[in-house]
Parts: sequence; structure tokens; C-alpha cells
Amino acid sequence: MTQPQDPTPAEQKPAGKGLGLLRSSSIVSLMTLLSRVLGLIRDVVVAQYFGARADAFFVAFKIPNFFRRLFAEGAFSVAFVPVLSEYRRLRPLEEVQLLIARTSGVLGTALLAVTLLALLFADYLPWIFAPGFRSDPEKFALTADLLRITFPYLLFISLTAFASSVLNSYGRFAVPAFTPVLLNLCMIFATLVMTDWFEEPLFALAWGVCLAGLVQLVFQLPFVARLGLLVRPQYQPKDEGVKRIGSLMVPALFGVSVSQINLLLDTLLASFLESGSVSWLYYSDRLNNLPLGVFAIAIGVVILPALSGRHAADEKDSFSRTLDWAVRMVFLIALPAALALVLLATPLMSTIFFHGEVTAYDVGMMSLSLQAYGSGLLAFMMIKVLAPGYYARQDTKTPVKIGIQAMVVNMVLNLILVFPFAHAGLALATSLSAYFNVYMLYRGLRKQGVYQPQAGWWSFAGKLALANGALAALMWWLMGPAQSWLEWSPSLRAGWMALIVVSGIALYFSLLIAAGLRLRHLRGEVF
Repeated sequence: MTQPQDPTPAEQKPAGKGLGLLRSSSIVSLMTLLSRVLGLIRDVVVAQYFGARADAFFVAFKIPNFFRRLFAEGAFSVAFVPVLSEYRRLRPLEEVQLLIARTSGVLGTALLAVTLLALLFADYLPWIFAPGFRSDPEKFALTADLLRITFPYLLFISLTAFASSVLNSYGRFAVPAFTPVLLNLCMIFATLVMTDWFEEPLFALAWGVCLAGLVQLVFQLPFVARLGLLVRPQYQPKDEGVKRIGSLMVPALFGVSVSQINLLLDTLLASFLESGSVSWLYYSDRLNNLPLGVFAIAIGVVILPALSGRHAADEKDSFSRTLDWAVRMVFLIALPAALALVLLATPLMSTIFFHGEVTAYDVGMMSLSLQAYGSGLLAFMMIKVLAPGYYARQDTKTPVKIGIQAMVVNMVLNLILVFPFAHAGLALATSLSAYFNVYMLYRGLRKQGVYQPQAGWWSFAGKLALANGALAALMWWLMGPAQSWLEWSPSLRAGWMALIVVSGIALYFSLLIAAGLRLRHLRGEVF
């Protein structure tokens, strides 16, 4: 890496200066939408080639991906961004560069050690994450072999997440949001081109994942260099800033990533269920994550540096208004999206995945878990905007307590619901525990006096009730018998689904506008 360079005057401006929260969120959402659409195409391609036979790969991919979300995009980001925002506001550029250099050095060293340990003990990790595979020695061994290829992805993608945090803190939201597109392109290429190179085609997917991690990291480095922040890493674990990040990061491991831990528990228990259960949960979770990633995560990414700056400036009223804006935006998007996932589960799954190796039985099983996940979409999205209310104030202890409680609730519900509902029961338990998590986060913010809902909530709720009620009736009427979708041709399914989506969006927003909702109500403040 290059030595520190002074950024240009334009690059020294505060992040997001003059940009409304809605505009910044829209930029991230558009880039994320492109990534998620390509991700959906990727999943369709993988499903056509492998159907429900890719359980071993999904576990081998989920393990490094879990650690990535837990450490890099989860605990690390929420600990690093507030500290970096404080340094940018209160300290000279040279100290900002030193913080980045020393943080990257410590983070890179830790990641390298974890990666080497994982490669060394790859034969044992499936015992922890998919113990049910022990009944199938061939699948168990294949999972370990695939994991040796996929795990280095953690090293590359975590450093990519570090670079993304720097860019987001400086208001450069588009590049980090676009970066996951490269993962999807690499995996599509691996599926379509590289599968013929291996006796076991799943190895092509594993190499595609590893390559994608490196490509994403290399892609972001020039943009960090433009800010004058592509500095040489330094291993200084006793640095004041690094120690602060570490102290914030440890408790944040549970608080910010409890939903990921819950999903991992789903995978663990699903490995004991009917063959294909891991794949059914994966595909339904991927579809549920489309609105979650495009909107809630985008809003969370934007408000974290904004809230951090307002906390550093002791602007309490502005802090509360920003949180309230984020909560309203989540309700605006999550409610219709959840209705669509629950009511249109079979039509959606048949339209997207009913090709190639995917059978009608697979579609039915995926639809059940999609409905269970979809019922919790509002809670999943709310967590993404309420948690920054704690992390921006460098309070990571409260969310960890709530996270542990939510995990216990999830474990109990898993054991209760898995017997009557199998894999769908695991998804439903995750959704119910997410609502518990939201309630506790919300109650904590109110008790601490950090969040005060703004005026106009009852009027806003009435508008949403009207629009969502009409939307549900329209979708139910246009959908018809769910079973008939499995009998239609792919083109008829796609055309009718497009009609439902376009009609639903038009009706929903038309009713909101007729009820008095205007764009100015959604803009948010500048930051």
C-alpha cells in the first residue's frame, strides 16, 4: 500500500454534506438492488444446475459468510465507524490516517490467523455447523473439502468491509453498495463456465467464492486511495483508537449479529432434517433478504455515520429525529414487502426457482419457509435501524444483553416449533425471536431518552393501514389458486408475476399519495 497522501480540499468535506438521508439511502438502495437482483439470478442459475443437492456447498459458504457478517460487517463496522467519525470531527488528518493504518494492521493479522486455523481444522468445522451431515460420510467429507477453498473468502471480504466502512464514513456510499455485484458475477461465471473443469461441480462454486473475495477487495482500494487513506498497515494493538474499537467490538459481536447467529442455528438443526432442508432454508432466506438488503441495511449504513456525528456534536433532538425518520421508512417498505412474501410465497418461488433440478416438492417446501421468514421481515428490518441508535453512542453493552436474550428465545422456539413444522418451524422461530429483539431495543432507546417518536405517527399509521389493506386484497385477487402456478409455463408465470408487482406498487403508492403522503415527508435531514 502507498504512504499517506493529503486528500484534496473537496475530499476533506464532511461526509454527506448537503445530502438528505433519503437521497443517500436511495443511492445505496439502487446499488444494492442491482446486487440483489444479480444475486437472485445467481441463485436461479445455481438452483437450475444443482437443485436441492447443494447442501454441502451452502454450509461451506455459510461458515465464512457467517463470520464475515458477525465480525467484519457486524461487530467491527459498528465499533469502527463511530470511532472513525469522532476522529474525523475532532482530530487532524494525520491521526485519522494512523487510526486506519493501525486498525487495518491488527484486523488483517487477526483475520490471517483465523483463516489459517480454519484451514488446519477444516475437517472438524462441519461437526459444529452441520452435525447432521455425519449420517452421510460422503456429504460430510465434501463439506470439509469445499470449506478449505471457501474460507479464505473471510480474509478478503473482511478487509473489503473495512474499506467499505472508511468509504461510508466519508459519504462514499455507492462503491461499497455496488461491490457485492462482483461476488454474484463471479459465482454466475463459476456455475456456467467452471463446472466442467471439476469432477465434482460444486468445487467450481467454491473457487468462485474465493475469487470473488479477492476481486471485491482489489476493486475498492483505488477509491480509498482517492481519499488519501490507502495507508500501509501497522500492527499496533496498543494504540488508543485500536483499543477503543476492540473494547466496543467484543460486546457488539452478539448485539449486531444475533439474526445471523439465529440463521446459523437454523442451518445446524436443519442438517438433522430431511435432505434438502438446508437448501430450502437458504433459498427462502435469500428471497427474504432482498427487501432487507435493499432498504433496511441501506438505511442503517447511511444513518450510522450520521448518528455518530450528531452524538459527537451533542445534537440530541436531531439524533432522535434521524432515528424516527429511519423507523418510518422501514414501516413504509417492510409492511408491503412482508405481505408480498407471505401471500405470494408459492407464486414467487415457482416463478424464480421452478426450473432445472428444482421440483414442485422443493417449491412447496421453500414456500413454507419463505412465509415464515416473511412474517418476520418487519422485525429484521427494524433491528437494522434501531441498533445504530446504540452503536452511534458507542454503547455496545446494551445490545449484547438484548442479543443474548433473543438468542435464548430463538433456541427455545426452535426446539418447540421444529417438531410440528420441520424446517419452516426453524424459520418461524427466527422471526418470532426477532420481534422480541426489536421490542427490547425500542424499549431501551425510549428508557434512555434517546428516541422520542415525532408527531404525526397516528396519521402515518392510518395511511399505511389503508394502503396495505388494499394491496393485500389486490394480490389475493390477482394471485388465484397457488397450485395453478406450478402448472403454468415459465413465461406465463413471469408475465403474471410482473403484472402483480407493477399493479401492487402502483396501487400502494397511489393510495398513500391520495391520503396525503408527500415526498417532502420522507426526505430526512441533511447530515
